[in-house]
Amino acid sequence: MEAEPQRLPGTPPSGKRAISREQNRRQILDAARRVFAEHGYGATTVRHIIRATPLASGTFYNYFKSKEEVFQAIRDETALSMRPALREARSKAGTREEFVAATFGSFFANVGGSAGEAAARRRNDAPHVRVDTPEIVAGFAELGEDVRTAMERGLLPPVDADFLTAAMVGIAFEIAEMMQKQTPPDPEAATRFATALFLGGIAKLPAG
Repeated sequence: MEAEPQRLPGTPPSGKRAISREQNRRQILDAARRVFAEHGYGATTVRHIIRATPLASGTFYNYFKSKEEVFQAIRDETALSMRPALREARSKAGTREEFVAATFGSFFANVGGSAGEAAARRRNDAPHVRVDTPEIVAGFAELGEDVRTAMERGLLPPVDADFLTAAMVGIAFEIAEMMQKQTPPDPEAATRFATALFLGGIAKLPAG
């Protein structure tokens, strides 16, 4: 069985064979999104996913070892797709509130739009988000850079940038977990709550 070679996220495939591999992987992920949305994470099996594609079972295992890996790949794609919107929203912010609301708003809007994840979470059977994948880690790094830039611009107080970034990430992920259990998810309400909570907290932080 031929193993799938590693490719950096966002890097386009080259050559007919690479394109075919990319198409197979895309078919698996698209099918998995539909199956997770229909059955929920817990009830979904690898067999369900394979049956929703035109591929053989052996082809599936060239790309993923389990449904857990497929679900994580979907999450990583969501994280990768939302990063440009997050950075653009933060770069356009002219006030502290706009910076914070842009970060939470873009994040919750993208997470709320992930139908497969949202359906699985409403059934309360989806695994917790991993925060150590390259896509997620890169998103944290970008947020940290933007937080430091916002401090230089006077939008955020001059406090520990790493702590502030970690606090924003923690609030975003925990509220997103709860938001996706709603029917339907309400990204706007989540954004208002998270923004008010975060702004109220940093107002009490000592500078330096």
